[in-house]
This record gives sequence, structure tokens and C-alpha cells, in this order.
Amino acid sequence: MSEERDKDFRPVNRILGTQPSLGPLPADQVFPWTIIALASYFVVNGVFGGVFQDDFQKWLWTSLIAGWGMGTWWILTGGRSWRFLSKFIGVPTWTRGLARYRSFLEVKHEGKNRKTKRRSRRKRR
Repeated sequence: MSEERDKDFRPVNRILGTQPSLGPLPADQVFPWTIIALASYFVVNGVFGGVFQDDFQKWLWTSLIAGWGMGTWWILTGGRSWRFLSKFIGVPTWTRGLARYRSFLEVKHEGKNRKTKRRSRRKRR
């Protein structure tokens, strides 16, 4: 009987439904972390490059700022990134409005279809 039960179940790939990763790093964090690391490098070496005496201080501050930025980004977007990032999607404002249809191809065609007769107003005595 146990052989019959084993035939009823199919083997399932354990990777299905999991989040992709590059080693210990989640794959959806790689692109933002790259931008954060490059931005911190340009801020430290470009803007504040003359402040530091040697290269060790530049790389130390670059890694500290990049680590702080990456950690903040991971806390805000890790796991369920849609919860934080969906707040920045612009929601359309729906309003009511009436616009007369105007054909771009045949502008004169609309004038031909209008009624030429106009009703005269009654004069009140």
C-alpha cells in the first residue's frame, strides 16, 4: 500500500515560489545597491574629495555611506517591497468633463453634418 501512495504524489521543485538571490544577496536589491554604492563613491570622492587626507579615509567614508544607504534601502524594501514602493505611484485624478469630438482627419466633415436650420425664438408680447 505504501508503494501505491508514493505513486500518487509528484515530486515538487523546492525552488518554485522562492525569491531569486545571488548568493546571500536578494536579486531585487542588486540594482538599487549598485546605484547607492556609485552615488556614495561620487559624493565622497567628487564633492568632498579635497577634505580627506588619504585614500583610506575616502574609502572608509565611501563604504560607511554605502552601507548605511544599502541598509536603509533593504529595511524599507526588503521582503515586501511593494508595501513601501507603491506609495510613490501617482494615482490618477478622475474628473468629469465633456469634450466635443473633433476629427483630426476630416475637420470639415463635422460642419456638414450640423443642422443648418436654426429655430427662431418666439417673441413674447
